[in-house]
Amino acid sequence: MTGRFSGRRALVTGSSRGIGAAVALRLAAEGATVAITARTLDQHPTLPGSLHEVAHRIEAVGGQAPTVIVADISDPADRARIVPEAEEGLGGPVDILVNNAAAAMYLPLVDYPLKRRHLTFEINVHAPVDLMQQVLPPMLARGEGWIVNLSSATARPAADPSNTPARIATMAVYGSSKAALNRLTNGFAIELTGSGVRVNTVEPRAAVLSEGAAAVASDVITPELTESMEEMVEAAVALCDCPPELSGRVTVSLDLINELGLTVMALDGTAPASPA
Repeated sequence: MTGRFSGRRALVTGSSRGIGAAVALRLAAEGATVAITARTLDQHPTLPGSLHEVAHRIEAVGGQAPTVIVADISDPADRARIVPEAEEGLGGPVDILVNNAAAAMYLPLVDYPLKRRHLTFEINVHAPVDLMQQVLPPMLARGEGWIVNLSSATARPAADPSNTPARIATMAVYGSSKAALNRLTNGFAIELTGSGVRVNTVEPRAAVLSEGAAAVASDVITPELTESMEEMVEAAVALCDCPPELSGRVTVSLDLINELGLTVMALDGTAPASPA
């Protein structure tokens, strides 16, 4: 266990599995005290992974996850208690917020249901903004803080729609929500310039085959289109410890790793990750 994040309190959403779970594990392994939140406490009906499992993994590497918050981030009233409960369990205000929770529903646009459009933007846009607004006052008072929002390459429109597979159109609502999150992240960073609070997004350059991604897109995600979980996490945690001059950027995992000259570490942070 390293001490890179010793003394810092972190909150990671969507941390019962996938990228969120891996980021929480890495932050804790490097000394942060971590609050984890998601809907699945013990068992999901179809996907592996739970908050209890992640908490046990964190404890196994010598980390601390004293706060496990079961919440539905799509519900404004339910998510309103996440930051207060995290602060209570962590023993102080949040230093690092990682907005990882997301909804991805890939459907044809010609009859994409309004209810699902609302849900996508509620989870992928409004929830991160609400949580950012809640953690900011103590960050601004201290003159320091890190906010990392997880984005997606689907935020960028296809350069040649007439020569693009039709399945790409089914990602448009999800991609639009991530484009909104990118723009809001940049707006927060502009507004907070000089405050010491860093706000960034990071997206995978290639797909990360998390449990959720495997469930919705395993038929189109082939090995050559993927990057490792360790690579994605390396980029995310770099932004959890970045200097103020990096604030406001929409970054890409592998590009950021190359730019900063980072060594991709295992999720426990103690040794370089094994080659894929």
